[in-house]
Amino acid sequence: MVQINMANKEITVKVVYYGPALSGKTTNLQMLHELMSPEARGKMVSLDTKDDRTLYFDFLPIEFGTTAGFAIRVKVFTVPGQVMHKSTRKVVLAGADAVAFVADSQVSSASANAYSWRDMEANLKANGFDFDAMPKVVQFNKRDLPDIKSLADIKKAWGHIPTHPAVAVRGEGVLETFRELMSVLYRNLDDRHQFATKFGVTEEDFLKGIFKNFRPPGA
Repeated sequence: MVQINMANKEITVKVVYYGPALSGKTTNLQMLHELMSPEARGKMVSLDTKDDRTLYFDFLPIEFGTTAGFAIRVKVFTVPGQVMHKSTRKVVLAGADAVAFVADSQVSSASANAYSWRDMEANLKANGFDFDAMPKVVQFNKRDLPDIKSLADIKKAWGHIPTHPAVAVRGEGVLETFRELMSVLYRNLDDRHQFATKFGVTEEDFLKGIFKNFRPPGA
């Protein structure tokens, strides 16, 4: 959960990228790391198996300042997608402030997406979270592949949950997904902790503080 240190004017939050195996969670973090200025990012840590699947987690620390004088630290994690690592996913979700669910757009991956979503819901509840209240966004990755679910069908199926198309290996949709995630995270934190009134940190300040450190893909 969010950590607020008033003495040092530091706010630390944790976000987790969740989804089925090989959906593109690690690729999202790699792209965020690549597109971010070195001054704002820490070292990305990945613990992988020999076949490049995430064995435990990926971790990317981000830090930025606000005009109100607060230092904001964002700890970004992924979870392993393989079914066998259910207990690990539960551990990584502990203390999360927001979740990005990375789905595979291919029609053939629908059942894997559905299983992973239910698994995420169960693990969040097991960690004591209100699943419906948890800030979350959904990214439908791999839009460059054949036989993918249409964006119209995706919007219809996911309703009020923000969804973003992406081709993460090209950086497409990565920043858009992360911006939406940071936006829903801020609104939740502001509702619970009055960030704007108590700390002088507005949503505009929060988003501007972090995204000034990114360059667009291809730039």
